[in-house]
Amino acid sequence: MKIGELARATRTTAETIRYYERSGLLDAPPRSEGNYRIYTPAHVERLSFIRHCRNLDMTLDEIRALLRFQQEPLQNCAQINDLLDEHIAHVAARIRELQALEIQLHALRETCREARQVCECGILRTLQQHAARQDADTVTPTSSASHVHGTHGLGGH
Repeated sequence: MKIGELARATRTTAETIRYYERSGLLDAPPRSEGNYRIYTPAHVERLSFIRHCRNLDMTLDEIRALLRFQQEPLQNCAQINDLLDEHIAHVAARIRELQALEIQLHALRETCREARQVCECGILRTLQQHAARQDADTVTPTSSASHVHGTHGLGGH
């Protein structure tokens, strides 16, 4: 199958498929005489595995490690368990960070309980005050350092 067919079969964009090939996660397929990539059912299976791992928010390095383990099926799976335990701990930490973020956002929302003129908006005023303090301190509880990146959904890759 060509890249478009693989993309449809796995609900992945062609750009993402090429990215996974460049990253070494997906083996480069042979090419036709017309220089089209020709994918096999093995590519569908591997790409589906990669996508499922990404849906579990695993990093490309974690997926790469899991794919290496697949190549040695008789090896002990203790390292796979360790990898997943580390990932679970990472997710738990992100949940705690997101809960703290939710508390901050609720507190921010409380600064403007009713609709007013924008010039009187407590939310904007508070954000501006924190931004000014951040410039002075560079570290505040509501700084971007406490923002949990990668939590707004899984983008392209």
